[in-house]
Amino acid sequence: MSDTSNSGTSSGATWRNNPSAAQAYDPWLQPDLFAGVLTKRFFAFLIDLVVLSIPVVLISIFILIFGVITLGVGWLLFGLISPVAVIWALIYYGASLGGVHGATVGMRMMGIEMRTRTGDRPYFMLGAIHAILYWLSVSFLTPFIVLVGLFNARRQLLHDLILGTVFINTHADPGPLVETKRV
Repeated sequence: MSDTSNSGTSSGATWRNNPSAAQAYDPWLQPDLFAGVLTKRFFAFLIDLVVLSIPVVLISIFILIFGVITLGVGWLLFGLISPVAVIWALIYYGASLGGVHGATVGMRMMGIEMRTRTGDRPYFMLGAIHAILYWLSVSFLTPFIVLVGLFNARRQLLHDLILGTVFINTHADPGPLVETKRV
């Protein structure tokens, strides 16, 4: 969905270039879209941690065995685990949030998906940046990012507000997208 200007023509504006663009989902008119989203996001996060850790654990086991076979020389590869884990996480979040479903494996299992505030599906770079901002904000502001979600109607966390993203229930019927002007 793209924003329309007063003349009725499509400008293709998103959060990136038009901060006053209309909000697609109204929590007061469409409460089913946001019901239980914070709880579902928590459990989706736990599921995604398992999905992210499986390849890292498998690589670690391979390096361990390889190190035994090479009499310890292969254990030098353990230094690559952290960079590989970060790259894997960025690819995972970018591809899954920017993919067809707009959700990670955990989010799909919990029945939620990410959208831009204008109702568009996210793209790869937005998914990767969303993951980076999440991990940075959790590292420095852990209780604050959760509190932000409790005090806004769309249940957006701090990094969601910064990026202009919103999480909605996948199976809730949004009906026609309601455009409300940002004040």
